[in-house]
Amino acid sequence: MTLQQEIVGNAMQMAVVNLRPGQTVYCEAGKFLFKTANVTMETRLSGPSGGGGQQQGGSGGMGGLLRQAMGTAMQVGQRMLAGESLAFQYFTAQGGEGTVGFAGVLPGEMRALELDGTRAWFAEKDAFVAAESSVEFGIAFAGGRTGMSGGESFILEKFTGQGTVIIAGAGNFIDLNPADFGGRIEVDTGCVVAFEEGIQYGVQRVGGLNRQGIMNAVFGGEGLSLATLEGNGRVILQSLTIEGLANALKKAQGGDKQGPTGGLFSTHAG
Repeated sequence: MTLQQEIVGNAMQMAVVNLRPGQTVYCEAGKFLFKTANVTMETRLSGPSGGGGQQQGGSGGMGGLLRQAMGTAMQVGQRMLAGESLAFQYFTAQGGEGTVGFAGVLPGEMRALELDGTRAWFAEKDAFVAAESSVEFGIAFAGGRTGMSGGESFILEKFTGQGTVIIAGAGNFIDLNPADFGGRIEVDTGCVVAFEEGIQYGVQRVGGLNRQGIMNAVFGGEGLSLATLEGNGRVILQSLTIEGLANALKKAQGGDKQGPTGGLFSTHAG
């Protein structure tokens, strides 16, 4: 069933979720804002794929409990490796309808994605905000060579199942389909927010090891790689990169100051 939610605000958006009696939504720790008094809050290490939005009983005896514990440990290990929050917070409306508010951690937009069970969605690390308990949260790896050469988005969040998942990013969003642009688009690695299953994600070097390639890397401000997205499906990009925001804050505080090169070289004050 679709989650009843409304995304409000401009520069720093929030999602206001209306829960039906007994309905559960979960979020990554640190994304919760407010709730009505009849909404219970519970923090768990297990994600929905390892226990769902509801507590599981002791069915299966000691073997069932052991399998559940091992599944939870594997999930926690994956999230730890990915640098994600180790726990989820679950919110359930009791005795009537309830309201919960969530937000991302950076100035920017939010988006509600509807999963119908036929296609998964992949998102950049830390994009996840909240989802129905029927949506499973997992960690996906883009592949050793792809991720290591790109430096970003090596570890992705993966959402499967049916229901609503809410994501957040920095700056403004734009929705594109590579099929509308000859089947392939190339973007800054920090601009990718999310994409549908079926889109092929990769990383390529900016030019070759020649004069122009070196100029792109040193003076272009893009580093050595670009993300490539190919296929027919929905892609969401953001206008502000975390690296760009961090550099702007450092400059404002008198810390790292990028010179005219703007790319590989920077100078340190003091």
